[in-house]
Amino acid sequence: MRDLVFATNNLHKLEEISPLFKVQFNLISLREIGCNADIEENADTLEGNALLKARFITQNYGYDCFADDTGLEIDALGGRPGVYSARYAGEPPDFKANLNKVLSEMEGLANRVARFRTVIALIINRNEYIFEGIVNGEILTKKKGIQGFGYDPIFIPEGYTLTFAEMDLNEKNRISHRAKAVEKLISFLETGKY
Repeated sequence: MRDLVFATNNLHKLEEISPLFKVQFNLISLREIGCNADIEENADTLEGNALLKARFITQNYGYDCFADDTGLEIDALGGRPGVYSARYAGEPPDFKANLNKVLSEMEGLANRVARFRTVIALIINRNEYIFEGIVNGEILTKKKGIQGFGYDPIFIPEGYTLTFAEMDLNEKNRISHRAKAVEKLISFLETGKY
């Protein structure tokens, strides 16, 4: 079985993605390859950040690798926080502060339309590939639910009445932006055409 690194230190992401990953690869974490580096994400796009992380692992550790970056894009905020979602309230990253900042900026706004977008960059056999997953929805005026992480308590996906933070992991994994991007990644890996 071939090793494939998921370039993240985020245990929530690993927990979300592991049940979806059933191809002929051994999915391993940064910790398992001895990488404790805080890989800088200074690109101005989600695609750029995902590629930075995947390239870092491939160049420094020699593994085939994939990395993701996710942004919450809110129409009324001109697409913010977007690529800055993880550090929207400043450094160090603080999910609670980020969420509170968005709620504060959205106060009194009627347009609540938003989307989560995940971009995955895969580097395998020295070739680079990009996969994207999007889920549309809206921003609530207050937090609901205790599952998930990040902006999950204020985001209701289109066609649902629960926030991501009110859904169990299996339900969220069926419809989430990350799940959609991962499905595209897995479908590509299953073809063996890389």
